[in-house]
Amino acid sequence: MKSTVETLSPTRVRLAIEVPFVELEPSLKKAYREIGQQIQVPGFRKGKVPPAIIDQRVGRGTVLNEAVQEAIPQNILSAVREHDLKTLGRPEVEITEFNDGDSLNFTAEVDVRPEITLPDLAGIEVTVDELQVDESEIDEQVKNLRERFATLKTVERAAAEGDYVQIDLRATVDGEEVPGGSATNISHEVGSKQLLPGLDEAVVGLAAGEDTTFTTQLVGGDFAGRDADVMVTVRTVKERELPELNDDFAQLASEFDTIEELRADLRERVTRGKRVEQIYAARDKALEQLVEAADVPAPEGVIRDEVESRKEAMVDQLERIGASLEDYLAAEEKTEEQIDAELTEAATQGVKVQLLLDTLADAEDVQVSDDEFGHEIVHRAQRAGMAPQQYYDQLVRSGAAGAVYGDVRRGKALAAIMERITIKDAAGNVVGLDALREASEAEHGHEH
Repeated sequence: MKSTVETLSPTRVRLAIEVPFVELEPSLKKAYREIGQQIQVPGFRKGKVPPAIIDQRVGRGTVLNEAVQEAIPQNILSAVREHDLKTLGRPEVEITEFNDGDSLNFTAEVDVRPEITLPDLAGIEVTVDELQVDESEIDEQVKNLRERFATLKTVERAAAEGDYVQIDLRATVDGEEVPGGSATNISHEVGSKQLLPGLDEAVVGLAAGEDTTFTTQLVGGDFAGRDADVMVTVRTVKERELPELNDDFAQLASEFDTIEELRADLRERVTRGKRVEQIYAARDKALEQLVEAADVPAPEGVIRDEVESRKEAMVDQLERIGASLEDYLAAEEKTEEQIDAELTEAATQGVKVQLLLDTLADAEDVQVSDDEFGHEIVHRAQRAGMAPQQYYDQLVRSGAAGAVYGDVRRGKALAAIMERITIKDAAGNVVGLDALREASEAEHGHEH
């Protein structure tokens, strides 16, 4: 095999590769073997069909094509190694010349990792918002906690918004009962809009034992799209009673003895959460500054693939909730071109950040230990609800284990950046990374 490399841009090269016919022989033999396994010819055992018969049956061209498709990736790999290229993404291949018995000539355009000059990390300074915790935020936390410990008490009065009612429903269309349109003793929070449109308005003002009829449009079943008359009967009305805010409540809802200690703990949690947000904001600003300072170029092919995969993931997600891209565009009041532009912008920044972190990881010879890699696998397996070994085997099968390794390595490079840059808040105070370490330990604590 002979190959030459031509630089098209800082992030893209074109390989011109020539493979003598004799070097295609192994791929050709393999193609005959595989096609021979797939066809049945009377008088020959499966897998024992001679090449001449295969040529007659499926055509020599088909065999040559299969051999070439197998030989191309192998030869690209050899050429990449020979020219010491750091390739990214998938190559675009074009066969320039190939005839039976002659050498195979093709080109492969592929994105490569650009040469990036890293700025001095010690000179990077970012400013984040000051950390402020308002008492009203603690009040909100206490309110949420009270609501979690609320009890329901039956009341002898008409239902109001926020009450819980036990109800029976019976739907009819033109006097005919709707199949599956009746239900008894359902619990419903008035005003939650969880059941049928119009139900909440109908129930308000009804006491136990009272009923009313309202009209709603059916969305499924034989009568979909038709108006149905729904009779609703209220069995019981219960109101939510919140526990009194005192030390007894603190003991019920937490490990603390007094309401003051509980509030202090909630304040601490809110503060810690805000510190982590501060550091994440600093991370984003630092990466933005570094990408700009290093003037990281964007590899077009990789970004195109990334946009495609992000869009596919978005469509999949929408389909899972029974919506389409058209529905989403209508709801967001955006065109598909606008969504593509947003995805391209996000993907471009994401890819540039990855290139920057990879360059830093190389420059500092960042290594990933088996332990660190194992931790990440355990963490991702938990998120996916799978056993770690099963998750890892799946990664290996899909060829994605290397990508996870790369993510862990980039994570370590990012940690090195955060350690060396200066983070200040708007008042000029230096922000430390302790909050992030605490949060990380809390998150990974269950794995140790």
